[in-house]
Amino acid sequence: MPSSAVELRRVVDRYAPLLAAVVVAVAVWESRTGALGVRTSLPGVLVLPIAVASGWAMAVVRTRRWPLFLAAAVGWLAMAAWPAGVVASYQAGLRLPDRRRVTWYLTGAVAVMAVGVLIGLAVGGPRRITTATPANAAVTAVCLVAFPLVVGLMVRSRRDVVAALRDRAERGEREREARAERVRVEERARIAREMHDVVAHRVSLIVVHAGALEVTATEPATIEAAALIRSTGRQALTDLREVLGVLRQPTFALADPGDDLVGGLAELLHESRVAGLWVRRQDEGKPRSVPATVGRTVHRVVQEALTNVRKHAPEADATVRLRYLPGWVEIAVRNGPSAEGPVLPNPRPGRPGGDPGRRGAGRGGPDAGLGLPGAGLGLLGLRERVELLGGRLEAGPTDDGFLVRALIPTPVPS
Repeated sequence: MPSSAVELRRVVDRYAPLLAAVVVAVAVWESRTGALGVRTSLPGVLVLPIAVASGWAMAVVRTRRWPLFLAAAVGWLAMAAWPAGVVASYQAGLRLPDRRRVTWYLTGAVAVMAVGVLIGLAVGGPRRITTATPANAAVTAVCLVAFPLVVGLMVRSRRDVVAALRDRAERGEREREARAERVRVEERARIAREMHDVVAHRVSLIVVHAGALEVTATEPATIEAAALIRSTGRQALTDLREVLGVLRQPTFALADPGDDLVGGLAELLHESRVAGLWVRRQDEGKPRSVPATVGRTVHRVVQEALTNVRKHAPEADATVRLRYLPGWVEIAVRNGPSAEGPVLPNPRPGRPGGDPGRRGAGRGGPDAGLGLPGAGLGLLGLRERVELLGGRLEAGPTDDGFLVRALIPTPVPS
């Protein structure tokens, strides 16, 4: 039902001016016979242009008002035709923008009516009786000018009230949305303060103690582990400050210092190797720049996947594969079986090109056998992050380990 009403109103708005123009033209033409007004002695060859001009003026009244006023005045003075005059008075009340112009219209209408009275006295006959006697002249002025003008003013006033109410409702809706947004911003700022108080202080202590251990330790492995803890803690503080800064902003948008996936992943893989994880790197396709949001998401996918390897399969090796596809970037992290799980132990303890010292550090280092705590929501958060960019993420066990794979759309440079 509402759609039908909307369609009907669209049709009326489209064809109403044409229909009104035809009605006015026909009414003016018929008034020459006396059926709709005073019978005139003018020949039809003169009445027809007045009727056509009145219809055309009615058709263009939405954009130009003066043709209708002029046609109404000419029709009344020439043949006492009232249809164009009634419509002109109504349109004056409906469309004239201020009180001063309405006053000017009334002045002009009274002047035309006065001249019409003089013409009626001069012509005599039915026109004199209809338009020039005092009583009939007053009634004609009311019916031809005053009443249509008042109706037009009332309709315009109602439209103005409806428009004002609609504007007030829209403004109220915008104000409610603004208040809700302020509440959200304040809540994000409160969460940021809580996170800073709870997390930043303890991470700072870890960095301080790691630095002290790096200075006082004598064993190279301990010094290296302490340096890794200190640099990782500083990076964690940087990421935490960045996240807190985002929480304090009205919109959630993380800015990335660079869009070079190769350099960013190289640093991330180096940190994992220093921590004792055996990681291989495979690149396919021609490297290209990507948007900052895509680069950061790829970095987070690899970071989370390697963190899970260190938590759940510290003895397994891992492979990071980066593929540049037309319009897409694919990142896949696959790790082998864990030596502590139900899968058979890794049958390749030594590998060409590896670093046995680092591998040993991984087994006996700070991560081995600790059962690192986690919320268990890392992959869920990654999936949401990838899907926000229009991509998809797959994560699950394979025949010989675990696979995390993300496919993210990215524009192809022209």
